[in-house]
Amino acid sequence: MFSRLIQDWLPLPEVPFAVLLVTVLATHLWLRDFEPPSHSSAPFIALILIPAITAYTLFDHAASLSTAISRAYLSFYTGLAFTTVAYRLSPWHPLARYPGPMIARISKLWTVWKAIDGKLPQYYQQLHAQYGSIVRIGPNELSITDKDLLPDILGTHGMPKGPVWDGRRMTPRDHKQEYNLILTRSTTRHAQLRKAWNKAFAADPLLDYKEILLEKILVLQSRLEDMCRENPEGKANVNMTKWIEYFSFDLMSDLAFGAGSDMLRDGDKNGFLEKLGKGIVLPSFTGYVPWFTQIALRLFPTVSASTLAIGAFAVERSKIRSSQAVTKKDLFYHIADHTYKDENTSPFPLIVSNAVLAILAGSDTTSSVLCNVVYYLLANPEYLKILQQELNQAFPSLQDGTMPLEHEVLTELPWLNAIINETMRLQPILPTGLQRAPEKGSGGKMVGSHFIKEGTAIQVPIYVLHRDPRYFSPNPEKFWPERWIQYRENPEIVLNLGVFIPFSMGPANCVGRPLAMMELRYVIAMLIGCFEMRFKEGWDERSWEKELKDRFMLTKGELMVEIKMRKK
Repeated sequence: MFSRLIQDWLPLPEVPFAVLLVTVLATHLWLRDFEPPSHSSAPFIALILIPAITAYTLFDHAASLSTAISRAYLSFYTGLAFTTVAYRLSPWHPLARYPGPMIARISKLWTVWKAIDGKLPQYYQQLHAQYGSIVRIGPNELSITDKDLLPDILGTHGMPKGPVWDGRRMTPRDHKQEYNLILTRSTTRHAQLRKAWNKAFAADPLLDYKEILLEKILVLQSRLEDMCRENPEGKANVNMTKWIEYFSFDLMSDLAFGAGSDMLRDGDKNGFLEKLGKGIVLPSFTGYVPWFTQIALRLFPTVSASTLAIGAFAVERSKIRSSQAVTKKDLFYHIADHTYKDENTSPFPLIVSNAVLAILAGSDTTSSVLCNVVYYLLANPEYLKILQQELNQAFPSLQDGTMPLEHEVLTELPWLNAIINETMRLQPILPTGLQRAPEKGSGGKMVGSHFIKEGTAIQVPIYVLHRDPRYFSPNPEKFWPERWIQYRENPEIVLNLGVFIPFSMGPANCVGRPLAMMELRYVIAMLIGCFEMRFKEGWDERSWEKELKDRFMLTKGELMVEIKMRKK
C-alpha cells in the first residue's frame, strides 16, 4: 500500500524508489519509539544527509541535479511522515488501546497548540471527563488520574522524571558532573543530590531561613503601611500581585544568593520580573517537544531573549555568590556544606546548576499561592472574617501592628491551614508539571496492570486530580475550606489526602515544602492580621482566574486590592 501510494503520488524509477523505500523504513524504525534528545544534533544531521542517497541514485533519471535533489527530499519526507502517522494511529502501537484525540496521537505539536492560551490544565480536565482515568495525550504519552496508579508513577518505587524536563533547561549543562536537582533524570544521581538538599531543609537550617523570612515580612508590612499613611483616608489601592512578587523575589535572593535584590525598596528597576514572566513561556512549550529546544532558541530570538536573560542572570548571581565570603547561612551554604567534602572546592558548579530552580521555586511558586489566597479570601469575605477572628484569638496584639507570630501556633490553626490547602487544591503550583518515564535502559515498567514501554511518558495533571469528584466532593470546583475541617466527622465529605499532592509525592517531591509552608503561614497571618482588605472598587474580580496561565508554573495578572491598617 505504502509503495503504491508513493509511486502514484511521486512516480520514481525502480532503483531510486527501492533506495527511497529502504531509507524511509530504516529511518522510521530508528526514530519511531524515541523522541530525539534535546542536546543532540545527530538525528537532524541524519535527516538532512539520508535523502541525499536517494538523490544520488535519482540523478541519472532526472533532468538536472536540482530536480533530483528536490524530488528525493520531498519523497523522503513525505514517506517518513506517512509511515510515522500510520504507525502512531495503527493498532500495533504500544498505546493503541488507550483512548484520546486522534490529532494528539499523531504529534505533540497539538499539545503545544493547546498550551498557547495557558489553559492546558482545563483542556486535560475535559479530556479526562470524556475518555476516563487514562488518556493518550501524545504519540508516546499518557495522562493518568487513577489514584491507585500514583505510587507506581510517583512513589518510592516509581519512575524518574520524563523528557519534558529536557526542554526546560535555562543554564549551561555541566557534562562532567550534573548538580541540577530538578532536571536530573537519573534516579541514582537524584538520590545522591537529594541527600544534601534534605539536610539543607532540616530543623537547624530552617531556623537560619526563618530569621531571613521574618526580616523580609517586616519590610513588606512596612511598605504597605507607608502607602496607607500617604493617603489622608488611611487606605491605598495596590496591585497585590506586584508587592507579593517583590517580597518573594527579595526573599529568594537572600535565601539563595545571600543578597542581591531590594525590590520592596526600589521596585523592579531592571524589569526582571517581566522578563521572568516572559522567560518561562518558551520552556513551557519546548518541554512538550524537547528536541525542538535548541532550534526554538535560534528561530525565535525575540521570544527566547527573556529565557536567555533568566539563564544569564542565574549565572551572574552564581558567580557573585560563589566568589564572596559567606555572611549568612543561606540555602547554598547548607547544600554545599553537605555536598563537598573538600571545603576548598568551588561551589560554583553546584550553584549555577540550581540557580534557576532557586529563582522559580523560591519566588514564583509561593507568590502564586499567596496571591491566590488573597484572591479567594476577598472573593469569599465570610472566610476572611473567620480567619481574622482565629488570628485575633491566637495573637491578640497582631491587629495593633506588632508581629508576635509563633510558627508552632500557626501550624495548629485549623482555618489558616484549611484555607492554604484549599487554595493549593484549586490552583496547584504545577498544574500539569508532573511527568515521569521508565528508566533509560530498563525496557519499561509495570504501572498497576499496565506495562509502560521505555520511551513512553506519563503525565499526572495535578489540576485535574484536585478537582476530581471521586477524590474531593462535594463542590470540587468551589473554594470550600470547610472540607478540610469537617471531613473526619462528616461521612458525606470525600477528601482523599493521598491525592492531594500540591508538592508532588515520592522521592522527587518538593524538598522546600517546610520552608514554603512556613512562608505561606507567616505572610498570610501578617496580611490578614494587620490589614483590612477588599477588592478595589470597580476592578473586575472575574479577570483574576481568566489571567491565570499555566506556563509550567502559574503566571498571574493584576490583583487590585484596597488596603488599610487595622491598628487601633
